[in-house]
Amino acid sequence: MSKIKVSGVLKAVVKVRGGVKVDHHKDTAELEVVRMPVPKKVVLPMQQHIGAPCTPTVKVGDTVAVGQVIGDSDKFVSAPIHASVSGKVTAIGNVTLPNGAVVQGVTIESDGEMRLYEGIEPPKADTLEDFLKAVRASGLVGLGGAGFPTHVKLNVPKDKNVDTLVINAAECEPYITVDYRECMENSWDILSGIHIVKDMLGIKNVVIAVENNKPKAFEMLKKIADSDNMDGDAIKIMALESKYPQGAEKMMVQSATGRKVPPGKLPADVGCVVMNVASVAFLARYIKTGKPLVSRSLTVAGSAIKEPKNIRVPLGTNIGEIIDFCGGFCEEPAKIIAGGPMMGLSIIGTDLPVSKSNNAILALAKGDAAIRKETDCIRCGRCAAACPMSLMPTLIERSMKAGNVEALQKAGIMVCMECGSCSYSCPAKKPLVQTMKAAKAYLREAGAKK
Repeated sequence: MSKIKVSGVLKAVVKVRGGVKVDHHKDTAELEVVRMPVPKKVVLPMQQHIGAPCTPTVKVGDTVAVGQVIGDSDKFVSAPIHASVSGKVTAIGNVTLPNGAVVQGVTIESDGEMRLYEGIEPPKADTLEDFLKAVRASGLVGLGGAGFPTHVKLNVPKDKNVDTLVINAAECEPYITVDYRECMENSWDILSGIHIVKDMLGIKNVVIAVENNKPKAFEMLKKIADSDNMDGDAIKIMALESKYPQGAEKMMVQSATGRKVPPGKLPADVGCVVMNVASVAFLARYIKTGKPLVSRSLTVAGSAIKEPKNIRVPLGTNIGEIIDFCGGFCEEPAKIIAGGPMMGLSIIGTDLPVSKSNNAILALAKGDAAIRKETDCIRCGRCAAACPMSLMPTLIERSMKAGNVEALQKAGIMVCMECGSCSYSCPAKKPLVQTMKAAKAYLREAGAKK
């Protein structure tokens, strides 16, 4: 094989429309990821991904080990759940997720030993079929926050000519820095994972896309990619404008390749596969060790957190315990968010478990979470200018209030990715993103009644 050479740092092929400039608050950027002590118990929801929920494969009283399958489904769009600690199953019952959904969950009381399941070994991945089976068995879903099962994403239909792998290291949400830390601390894994996916899928081109406010990440990735120990073909590192929502999948494809993903279509329809840096790094480690997805890194930050940190926690760890590990609250939080401030979910308490798609926990003091009074729309058009999908939020709002299904369909509401750029840019402080979500739910409900 030829040696990997990073072809300098390129600029985005296309400057995508819309988006907003946000305050970054990347205060944890230079804090290395630390591992949290083993919790006394974990609660593992059977729904930690987009798609069909899993069914528990264990029962109360069973002794389990780290990496053992405790939940699975026979549905294609799903991913197995593994024990994140060793110990005893003490309960199987309903668990509330940050979005308010109630699903089954398995509670494991830890024995503190973190014994690895004896059946764990590096997977066989000599063929594409074996590789896809291994990816599914790993339990990997998109670690950037979307939670889409990775084996489904990589199972590209034969009629799709995928020629470009885009690695998403933009991390455009304020506060969150775990992807940046992945670049700084696990760059070898990132490049190894890229090499595996590229070879297995027969992809020619690779673009690692990073926002231009992360120069150290550029330097680290280039250093590893240029190493004599790394074989492969050319990989390009691309500097994207530091602008939200630059990391959104469709925006990323357009910036990196100039190709526009049509409404209702996927990146594979325009010849691309997009993977988050943490996802591709995990995949490299899994192929080497066979240890499935049982933990993840997340940023704990915000003005109400006493000691902000980037930490590695077993899946199912209680959010309250994680905050305690970070020194607790320095003042009463006005808002706690699972995820980033733009697309994360406000939660009403901390007695919730961390799942595969949680990349941050934010606690904001009163001054940073004030709810401003909504005023009348002044027809300024800023929301439409900020929308990366070229929608007209005020038109959708009026159609929603009128209950006009046909108008909502015509306005393209289902194209909305709920990024929140419209709400952020609105001088009238209208809750436009909440309206977008409600309108999509209304349209789905109307369709279901037909």
